[in-house]
Amino acid sequence: MPIPPPRLITKTNVEPVPPVGFARPVQNVFEAQLALARLGISSGSLDGVIGSQTRSALRAFQQKEHLPVTGELDAATKERLLRAATPYTTYTVTTNDLARLQPLSSTWLGKSQQTALDYENILELVAEKSHSHPNLIRRLNSSIVWTNVAAGTNLKVPDVAYADAGGKAAFATISLSGKVLEAFDANTNLLAHFPCSIAQRVEKRPIGELHVAAIAPNPNYTFDPDVFPESAEARQLKTKLILPPGPNNPVGVAWISLDKPGYGIHGTPSPEQVGRTESHGCFRLANWNAEYLIKLAWVGMPVYVEP
Repeated sequence: MPIPPPRLITKTNVEPVPPVGFARPVQNVFEAQLALARLGISSGSLDGVIGSQTRSALRAFQQKEHLPVTGELDAATKERLLRAATPYTTYTVTTNDLARLQPLSSTWLGKSQQTALDYENILELVAEKSHSHPNLIRRLNSSIVWTNVAAGTNLKVPDVAYADAGGKAAFATISLSGKVLEAFDANTNLLAHFPCSIAQRVEKRPIGELHVAAIAPNPNYTFDPDVFPESAEARQLKTKLILPPGPNNPVGVAWISLDKPGYGIHGTPSPEQVGRTESHGCFRLANWNAEYLIKLAWVGMPVYVEP
């Protein structure tokens, strides 16, 4: 009996492995979130879930690319939104990572007495460094015991990094209704799109033209008990406290003060909660977005707050 010729492997029976550096259209929500982030268009913490912040990021991309603005990962958007061949990379835990971990006090006074308000655990550290939701990092590393991670442990994480800021922004806008901060160049080209938390109380939401008054990377934080009347501890404290810097500082790792007293744009120790109406008046960004924004911002830069 004759031996049949070998079956040819074509695109009809197996997808070829793309070469290193090859870019192709995104295939799912996670890949879209990752590709958008690499363009400076953040959907918040990477999680692979389609939600309001991802739809907002898609609309920003669609508008930038002159596509129908649907907020959906439709065929036209997939075709234009490209991702690199490998969406993941390896993060190796170091001794320095482990050395910086410390528990976070539950009280304002306790926080003021810490050496730093740094990460509490490796999961938190790795999730923030990879712009990811902790649940995504857990899913990608299901065999890891997170309470016992040693130096040298290799972790699978999204391969995400913002491009180097080529220059300063001309201005920024904050949409209160959209809970979004965007930065533009002098030709109104979009440079960055970030989810943003706004004030819980309507009367604490400034509208109109503001300006950047000062920029501080890795700031400390002055806790004023009068600003937190809802806190039982604050009502008992008789003096202001200075809290040390760190990613778990109340203003995160970056502070941009505005020329309206008491208002600013800053990071947060809870990036998964960004995009809500919960602040005392300031505008909160994920730490990685706040860090990127201070590269674009400059003293005097206009910030237009829109309803």
